[in-house]
Amino acid sequence: MTGLARRVAWNLRHRWRRVFALCVVGAGVAAPLITGLWWTLPLVLFFGLFVVLPVLHTLTKPLPDDDSEGDENATGDPALDALRERYARGDIDEREFERKLDRLLETEDAETVDDPGDDVADRVREGLRREVERIRE
Repeated sequence: MTGLARRVAWNLRHRWRRVFALCVVGAGVAAPLITGLWWTLPLVLFFGLFVVLPVLHTLTKPLPDDDSEGDENATGDPALDALRERYARGDIDEREFERKLDRLLETEDAETVDDPGDDVADRVREGLRREVERIRE
């Protein structure tokens, strides 16, 4: 395959939405010239860009991996997840886990100081304490 053919194939595979939109615009401009009817321009553009393109995008979007085990214990905080994994593997003992957990929560307290009415850190701390108890069992 030549360089040009390889580039065209890559663009069609990875940038098909742009190629499709360009074809729709070209067809929209050509439609009134071919048919002689001015209203075919907005008709082709509307159906191509606002109906067909979103449907094709939805149909070709890859499905997420079904990794329910990883999502079940994930907290959304990468540092906290890494700390929990290290504790679960036995890389760190309980005392070090508690110390690092307190340090993480202190930094979170500093981030949430703008809204003192919301006790996010207390809820996170309580949830983690329950999680530690669950891991110990």
